[in-house]
Amino acid sequence: MSKLKIDLLRHGETQFSHTLRGHLDDELTAKGWQQMESTIEQVANQPWDVIVSSSLKRCACFAEQLAEQKELPLVLSPDLKEMYFGDWEGVSTQQIYETSPELLANFWQKPSQYCPPNAESLILFQNRVLIGFKQLIDQMQSQNWQHALVVTHGGVIKLLVCLAGQQPLDDLLKMPAELGNLYSLEFSKTDGQLTFILR
Repeated sequence: MSKLKIDLLRHGETQFSHTLRGHLDDELTAKGWQQMESTIEQVANQPWDVIVSSSLKRCACFAEQLAEQKELPLVLSPDLKEMYFGDWEGVSTQQIYETSPELLANFWQKPSQYCPPNAESLILFQNRVLIGFKQLIDQMQSQNWQHALVVTHGGVIKLLVCLAGQQPLDDLLKMPAELGNLYSLEFSKTDGQLTFILR
């Protein structure tokens, strides 16, 4: 089957970018908005067929405006939200390091085995994100869309880059996913299984 192109745009800076945001619903700062705009300007000639976004404001507000500007359909997907960090939501890694250094080190080195207290496990996060992408691929195939822009979060991008590079999930937190940057993948779906390739 034909490969579908997906560009992943990470949201820009928010007021509390120095803390773990997870499912907290922040607005972008003016700088965060600018980070995303300048990235989009650099790839202005991309022939996207649809814009898809996490339902959180730091992604959705920008996606809504861009979809309107480019006169493209917009799909909001709660499945493409960031990982839920449980008790660590809204806390900086510095604070966590000071209070629970061992927990933080375990999570950092082996996120597949350790997760923050009361948080979503990496496996649950992966399952949720893959459900979101399977739905997107089905929709793209049924609408005959070839190329999507997905506005999402660092955790989602790192997960997909890990899967595309066939790297162990424990490498996830070491993957790059800069604020406002664009990452490109190709997807194909065979027998219900998703395959990702880094472009």
